[in-house]
Amino acid sequence: MHAELVIVGNGMAAARLVQELKQGSGFEGRILMIGREPRPAYNRVLLSPLLAGEIEDQALELHSTDWYAEQGIELLCKDPVVVLEPERHRLRTGSGKQIQYDQLVLATGSNSSLPPLPGIDLSGVMGFRTWQDVEIMREAAAKGGSAVVIGGGLLGLEAAEGLRKLGMTTRVLQRSDYLLNRQLDRNAAGMLQQTLEGRGLEIITNAGVECLQGNEAGEVTEVILKDGRTLPADLVVVAAGVTPETSLARAAGLGCDRAINVDAELRTSAVDIFAIGECCQFEDNTYGLVAPIWRQAKVLAQIVRGESDQYAEQPVATQLKVSGISLFSCGEIDAQNASVVEYHDPEVGDYRKLWLRDEKLVGAVLYGDTRQGNGYFEQLLAE
Repeated sequence: MHAELVIVGNGMAAARLVQELKQGSGFEGRILMIGREPRPAYNRVLLSPLLAGEIEDQALELHSTDWYAEQGIELLCKDPVVVLEPERHRLRTGSGKQIQYDQLVLATGSNSSLPPLPGIDLSGVMGFRTWQDVEIMREAAAKGGSAVVIGGGLLGLEAAEGLRKLGMTTRVLQRSDYLLNRQLDRNAAGMLQQTLEGRGLEIITNAGVECLQGNEAGEVTEVILKDGRTLPADLVVVAAGVTPETSLARAAGLGCDRAINVDAELRTSAVDIFAIGECCQFEDNTYGLVAPIWRQAKVLAQIVRGESDQYAEQPVATQLKVSGISLFSCGEIDAQNASVVEYHDPEVGDYRKLWLRDEKLVGAVLYGDTRQGNGYFEQLLAE
């Protein structure tokens, strides 16, 4: 089998790339997309509301199978690439298919990071990354009991709120002393915690995990904290970051650091192989937010067509939504050597904090009413 362009991975980055390729002048060559999951690309951002029962399965679909067929794009699902031979422009899938390519894009994404804790391999301990993870969590929640979510970032809070809505007694463990410590200041995080606790979540900050314990059947039953506390756990969800999926690239001898190294054309150390999304590293940057990955897709579509373009970093605004709670942040949070403008209306739950340096906006956090967020972000870019 031969294709002018092979895309390894069928997640959000890959789906955006083929969308860009089919716009404008288009890409005339044969495109083959190969994914390890059993279904075409879906919107991972919506996994949390799917878990909570707030949306139907169809809402996650990025492109229908008919769309791929209409665009002349061949999909190969549930058959991951296991061998990549850059010098031969050849790869092999798990089922034994051998495929020749002219250009190759690695869009292998990332995996949930599981810390090296005693008991991390017990049944009932999992990450939260895929549609299959949602199905496993739903099945566990149907039995009731207690859940512990390790990680008080956005993904962890969304997972915890979903499990709570499904009827589990749910606790969140946050290593630092407040939630979303990379996106929020202490005051906004305190408001968020108060709201979530009011809904029934238990949040434990400054929480270090000593180990996980299980029963004779190898199923998790408890989480032991470093301070000696024991938390019952029928399900443990680890939301403590992600690890770029680089195993295929490393085995093929491509240059990798924390992720697959790429230049401004998203090109790897092999001239006809590119990487995009959470599996790639440009300069010292790796990716988890949608905005820079969308820019990468636009640039790479141009390059693959044989046109000229280059990827460059830009500031990113974070529009967060934790189960109906609106949050916004951009720029330097808790900026040093900056003056502060703060507004707080506890009755309606609105909070706004701006950091200014030399009378120029350098950072902003909004909680509740986030309508002015994009305006603040534009001011920050203008400086």
